[in-house]
Amino acid sequence: MSVKVAINGFGRIGRLSLRRILEVDSDLEVVAINDLTDNDDLAYLLKYDTAQGRFPYSVEVKEGALVVDGKEIKAYDEKDPEKLPWGDLGVDVVLEATGVFNNQEKAGKHLQAGAKKVVITAPAKDTDTKTVVYGVNQDILDADDKVISAASCTTNCLAPVVKVLNDEYGLNSGLMSTIHAYTATQSLQDAPGGRKSRAGASNAIPASTGAAKAVGKVIPEVDGKIDGTAVRIPTITGSMTEVYVTLDKEVTADEVNAAMKAASSDAFEYNEDEIVSSDIIGDPAGSIFDATQTKVIDGANGQLVKVVAWYDNEYGFTGNLIRTLEHLVSL
Repeated sequence: MSVKVAINGFGRIGRLSLRRILEVDSDLEVVAINDLTDNDDLAYLLKYDTAQGRFPYSVEVKEGALVVDGKEIKAYDEKDPEKLPWGDLGVDVVLEATGVFNNQEKAGKHLQAGAKKVVITAPAKDTDTKTVVYGVNQDILDADDKVISAASCTTNCLAPVVKVLNDEYGLNSGLMSTIHAYTATQSLQDAPGGRKSRAGASNAIPASTGAAKAVGKVIPEVDGKIDGTAVRIPTITGSMTEVYVTLDKEVTADEVNAAMKAASSDAFEYNEDEIVSSDIIGDPAGSIFDATQTKVIDGANGQLVKVVAWYDNEYGFTGNLIRTLEHLVSL
């Protein structure tokens, strides 16, 4: 029996979620999308994707629907989630991808419309919503969970690395920096608002990130032990996270790499090649550990350890998002 999925918000993550669901060929079936954009524009943006390449399935527009790979997907343009016909459509789970309905109360409107569960495709803005990074803490979920968050792309990259370091050696403190591709929130040309509003395709721009602190929601043992910064760079997608930590045990670079390799999975890949950002575009792993970048420095007051992980901040996050969705509906 298929699991009926509705996507609320058909932007970058919404469209890539449909792509990934078709790609994995599972029991998931997208039966509806909701977006305020015209259906012709949605179809065009689905078919032609500068970052991820041409959509590999047929796309047609008909009255009130998109026909994707020969299957009709209802298309709505409703502002209020409570008015969506999720109950009539038998929707099992909503992917909440607008970035607007990002807490229990707001996302819960989909439940009032008849959906059984909701996965928020961004960090939750409340403390009650469970935050899940697949491969790290999905075991906290149970069948009674109705609204959950799949965290952010950077938290999905960082969390598996931190988990290995903490489980194997004990994490004392950490500082991370994500070297992050520009996003739609940035300007093409210089604009008012300080450096965050400078031309995104021409500058490396220091920025803030909540990803490191959010790891404490996923791995409570490291809560308050790690913080971070970000730099937005002129790449369309493909990012990396550098992590500097002090540990409770002494280690070597080879030992760290061996631990990461042992923990690797489809969600957390291990790599020994000299890759660059374009090499990981389209990779559905939420985090890709780069063994070539591991460094351990001995100092008078102990060791400083540096590790690096890559992530396609669009498709890697989407890959983990769909894994989380599949796990939730299997409970």
